[in-house]
Amino acid sequence: MLLNPNARRGGQALEVVDRLAAGGIDVTIERFASPAEVSADIVRRAAGADLAIVCGGDGTIAAAAQGLFETGLPMGVLPLGTANDLARTLGLPLDLAAAADVIVRGRTERIDMGEVNGHAFFNVASLGLSADLASGLTQQNKRRWGRLAYGVRALQVLFAARPFEGRIVNRQETVTVRTLQIAVGNGRHYGGGSVVHEHASILDGHLDLYSLQPGAVWKLALMFGAFRRGSHGLWAEVQTSRCVEFDIRTDRPQPINVDGDIVTQTPAHFIVRPAAIEVFVP
Repeated sequence: MLLNPNARRGGQALEVVDRLAAGGIDVTIERFASPAEVSADIVRRAAGADLAIVCGGDGTIAAAAQGLFETGLPMGVLPLGTANDLARTLGLPLDLAAAADVIVRGRTERIDMGEVNGHAFFNVASLGLSADLASGLTQQNKRRWGRLAYGVRALQVLFAARPFEGRIVNRQETVTVRTLQIAVGNGRHYGGGSVVHEHASILDGHLDLYSLQPGAVWKLALMFGAFRRGSHGLWAEVQTSRCVEFDIRTDRPQPINVDGDIVTQTPAHFIVRPAAIEVFVP
């Protein structure tokens, strides 16, 4: 069990150890100081383990992906974050005892893994608005205010937004967009429950991309419900596409928000790894 001590509910994860043990799972707890250590910890412990239970938010789970991919260990998730978007995508309960029961029951499924510049992600990697949002959110604010912190920061970012030019390049064509945000989804949910595309799935072997063109702030506010449902592609301001591998290039380097953390920047190479990770599901 890999535990993020900075997660809002980190202490609660320890309370389910007995529940896991009663279900036949002998737990060894591995604490880490930063998500950058998680994959290395999984690889180091793999020889004596049958599964890895990752306790934390989406950023921590994404940080575990490379170690899981290398070792082939199945992943159990105890969602301790603010958004918990992978848990939503997989239909996992946010109650930790119920999430532990999912692991005990032992049903697994193989899910896709996205990569951008070699960094793994399960939900969405994006540049523009959401990267600005992530860069202004501290761990302290997320722990103290939870999802309210996202809402306050989102309003600040929206009113300060400036468009940029991006070039989306694949083997067939180059598409140039003037945009406020480009988002690339491997899973279905992001940003605390928004949907990257109404047909998006973490099982389909594709990445779902959308670009949001500049528009009046009031109109973007009207689009909020569409983004929550995944139907934003019906608006003229939104371009959508499905891909398996492509590049995004910008005139100036743009930071990229990868499952809630800024870990790389443009130019960016994206690829999907179909059915890469085995995970416990309801």
